[in-house]
Amino acid sequence: MINLKKTVWIMTAFLCLSSLQASELSNAYKKEYTFLKAQKTELQSRYIKEETQQKEDIAKAGEKLTGLQEKLIKVSDDLKVGEEKLEKLTKKASEVAENGDITSVVTMQATAALQEYGLDMDEGKKTTNLEKLRAAFDKSAKLYDELSSIRTEKGKFYLPNGKPVEADIVKVGNVAAYGLAKEATGALAPAGDGRYKLWNSEEASDDAKALFSGAKLDTLDIFVYENLDKEVEFKKEKTVADTVRAGGVIGYIILGLGLFGLLLIALRVVLLSKSGSRVENLTKTVVEKLNSSGVAAAQEAIKGYKGSTARVLKATLRNITRDREHIEDIVMENILNESSAIDKFGSFVLVIAAVAPLLGLLGTVTGMISTFDIITEHGTGDPKLLSGGISEALVTTMLGLIVAIPLLLLGNLLSGWAQNIKDSMEQSALHIINVFEKNNVKS
Repeated sequence: MINLKKTVWIMTAFLCLSSLQASELSNAYKKEYTFLKAQKTELQSRYIKEETQQKEDIAKAGEKLTGLQEKLIKVSDDLKVGEEKLEKLTKKASEVAENGDITSVVTMQATAALQEYGLDMDEGKKTTNLEKLRAAFDKSAKLYDELSSIRTEKGKFYLPNGKPVEADIVKVGNVAAYGLAKEATGALAPAGDGRYKLWNSEEASDDAKALFSGAKLDTLDIFVYENLDKEVEFKKEKTVADTVRAGGVIGYIILGLGLFGLLLIALRVVLLSKSGSRVENLTKTVVEKLNSSGVAAAQEAIKGYKGSTARVLKATLRNITRDREHIEDIVMENILNESSAIDKFGSFVLVIAAVAPLLGLLGTVTGMISTFDIITEHGTGDPKLLSGGISEALVTTMLGLIVAIPLLLLGNLLSGWAQNIKDSMEQSALHIINVFEKNNVKS
């Protein structure tokens, strides 16, 4: 019973203590809540204030940014204008520099051109390029007036034999001249290095004397030249010997073969003339004797004749009493025997006609090889060095064709002539056989 009371007292004391602690906690929470609420109010106030300040700062920054953008646009426009001005100034400066270079080059060219005529530009003085150009134009105008006129001055020129003579030189502008000397008078041509030589002493002598006396002529027999630095060669007519010489060794060989071929053709013409001479007369004589006196008389009639036709007809008459087939074989055999004489030299002529173009081609190849050797050693600066090889290449081809064409033509014509002779011999022999058989049938 005592324990139960004790327990109740303890529990009552515990509840009282718990009530007292709950009250204190509640007061503590209230204080904390009040503090936190005050903090919240203060923070809200500060937030509003900060937000307002931030908006004001953003607005100011936006205004400042707008001002900077406008300033940047203005600066960009100014920069663009400045770049355009700079580009124009650079271009103008470049043009001025180019004009200055061109002026300097023109001045140098004018100075060099005038110095060729002994005129000085006075470069020692400190003058500008413009002043030099003005001086050059003035001197060029005076020089033009002088060079475009007919003037006379003392000088000398070379005769065709190479002898120099003192003379009066009548210059027609700067493109022609005449020379008057005791030894000769006539038009002058460049002899190289500013010298003259007599071009012709007959055709232009009257014109030279007339110009020297100041007369005006409607026409002039004149030699016009470009400058006096390069000698003008006299035009020389090229002979056949010069052409053959240009062909070299092969050219001489082709020419030799051509002459030999012509000789063979001449001999062949003589042989064919003898072989085919009087075929109709011999046949007529034999036929008449056969009809009138018989075979013996016919043989006697042509006994003194010579030549292939006469020999064939004699063989025909000797064997005319044999049978037809046998005598025809004898005739053909005799014609074949005479063919070697009739066709003599014919094949060789055609061989020469075929070989001549090949030799010309060989000369062309050797000439081009020679030309390329010269190009390898000396280059292509001087065309005269190449003329020898090119001449050999072309001349040998020309000579080969010149030899081949007539030999081929004449050779074939003579071959046709030879064949006609053989045909005529066969026809004559057969005609005589037919006449003999006809006479025997009548008998």
